[in-house]
Amino acid sequence: MTRIPEMERDMMEKAIYLPMLLTILNRDLQVIKIGNFKLKQPYIDLIENTMKAVQSELKNTKNYMYKHAMKIQEVNRDEAFTMFLFIYNGYEEYHNYFNPRLRNKVQELLEYYLYKRFTIS
Repeated sequence: MTRIPEMERDMMEKAIYLPMLLTILNRDLQVIKIGNFKLKQPYIDLIENTMKAVQSELKNTKNYMYKHAMKIQEVNRDEAFTMFLFIYNGYEEYHNYFNPRLRNKVQELLEYYLYKRFTIS
């Protein structure tokens, strides 16, 4: 049984996913910069603007977590699972995440920040 309310847990999970998303975007940006594209600039602009939006969201998430005494820390990682320590109002909880679930969630966020955020009303 978790003592962390769902909204706060979702916020803490954002603090897991958004840095992963930034890492992926940064790697993709480097690949595009050295790649053999005829017109690189539109792709570079798209990724850089997406990174700015993700960074802004991550900043808001970190500010919220700071104001509400919430922390998250990666504790352990193996081939299948990654364990995180969630600290909320003095309570400590360990949460195990299946690595393919992490990857799938980051992929969903990548799709959202690249194009779905412009079409969802």
